[in-house]
Amino acid sequence: MYGRSAVYYDAIYSRKNYEKESNKLHQFIERYKKATGNTLLDVACGTGNHLKYLKQWYDVEGLDINLTMLKQAKKKHPRITFHWGDMCSFILRKRFAVITCLFSAIGHVKTKTRLRKAVERMSQHLEPRGLLVLEPWITPDQWIVRHISANFVDQPDLKLARMSIGKRRRGLSINDEHHLVASPGGIEYFVERLELGLFPDREYRNAFKDAGLEVRHDREGLMGRGLYFGSKPSE
Repeated sequence: MYGRSAVYYDAIYSRKNYEKESNKLHQFIERYKKATGNTLLDVACGTGNHLKYLKQWYDVEGLDINLTMLKQAKKKHPRITFHWGDMCSFILRKRFAVITCLFSAIGHVKTKTRLRKAVERMSQHLEPRGLLVLEPWITPDQWIVRHISANFVDQPDLKLARMSIGKRRRGLSINDEHHLVASPGGIEYFVERLELGLFPDREYRNAFKDAGLEVRHDREGLMGRGLYFGSKPSE
């Protein structure tokens, strides 16, 4: 999961409008948040690109399992607290008014069991009346086998092409991401397999309900993949 490519993550997704998404996310949070606190944890935060903008409204922290991405996040945002952890098993000694899990990172759990564990773990770290915001991966009926995808980077000191053809195995979407990278240090080629769990709507809803959260869904969300909102009851 983002091994050698982690150092190129920001370049690959440089066209993603994190500011626009964060502004839209803030509007959703304002609509659904009931907790009085202002703390926010971004689970699977990557290099902290959403937190860069969310920090203007919230006291933000981030969590990710990829140490290379966390290193970049800490370098870019030295005043933000970042934690290392697996979304299915992390333990922090505090709770948050809002927890987000964005850009379909939840798909990395792969299985229904781990989906439930991840949502339960995030729910346990919510304050009473807190809000969980989860951006899903696409559903099984949306995944297109043999779909061709590509990303290109054209910067003065970096030229990169990443291409793949979609595959499917049971409940997983599979992309073997082929990378060709040129930099002042030379040219390299490598392949990374990206496997994400394909979960239908009912599996997300059941995971929220099993975690004791009242679930709502917005079909459009931030970028067309939808958003799930889980509200925690008061204790």
